[in-house]
Amino acid sequence: VFKDLLNPYFLSNYSCLDKPMMTPSRLVVKFGDPTSATCVACQQACFPLDDSIRNMEASLGTSNINGSTVTWTVNRMTEWDLTPKCFYTTATNDQCCTDLPVTVYKSPESVSFSLNPSGPLTEGSEVTLQCDVQNIAPAGNLTVTFYRGHTLLGQVKSSNPTKEPVNEIFSMSYNSTKEDNGVQFWCEAKLELGAEGPQPPLVTSTASFCNFNFHTVYDISTLVQNSAPLKSVRVVRSSAKFSKNTLCSLTAYFNVETPVNV
Repeated sequence: VFKDLLNPYFLSNYSCLDKPMMTPSRLVVKFGDPTSATCVACQQACFPLDDSIRNMEASLGTSNINGSTVTWTVNRMTEWDLTPKCFYTTATNDQCCTDLPVTVYKSPESVSFSLNPSGPLTEGSEVTLQCDVQNIAPAGNLTVTFYRGHTLLGQVKSSNPTKEPVNEIFSMSYNSTKEDNGVQFWCEAKLELGAEGPQPPLVTSTASFCNFNFHTVYDISTLVQNSAPLKSVRVVRSSAKFSKNTLCSLTAYFNVETPVNV
């Protein structure tokens, strides 16, 4: 029980026996869409109606009162965080209340997949799979799934409590194997809003895929023109097969310096 900030003469009570009943009990609405909810203020406690006040208190929308029923209507949802309250007050200034939980959502603007590092891979490389989800709300209802081809690799859930749209980056580590060569890796973002939300849940997949392309590594000792001998030299070529007399290009990696064609 606490004082109503809008009317300090009323005591708001959320544990009264004859509470207002909301339909639906939880509202899920897309940002920009119209929405509505109905509240039956009481079964008996607010009668006679001439001695009580019934209404819906909200920062957005309008209320229509018909007897003990209050209908709340919003032509266009333009707020991300709101909690309408249905209430009635008695002649003794007691106020009985029920809140309507509202979830306002927005599908992601884009979902993209990348690998880190993005350079040549070798068998056994540890890479980070990264999924970038842009302009999503609410992030706390978002689950990202990573795939190897059609095989599910793992899921990551957001813990961001922000209700407004945000950008989220999800990642997971992966150790490559020789069977991964040429396989497509990708991710999808699923917005799970419960039974009151869209069914099936909203799923956005990456528009493009990343292929694992391995390179063969050769250990050699060599000198580069106009440079001192190097302790560590790595030469790689594409894993593609070459036919006889095919001219191919090898790239040498000298520690972390810029690759040099040899």
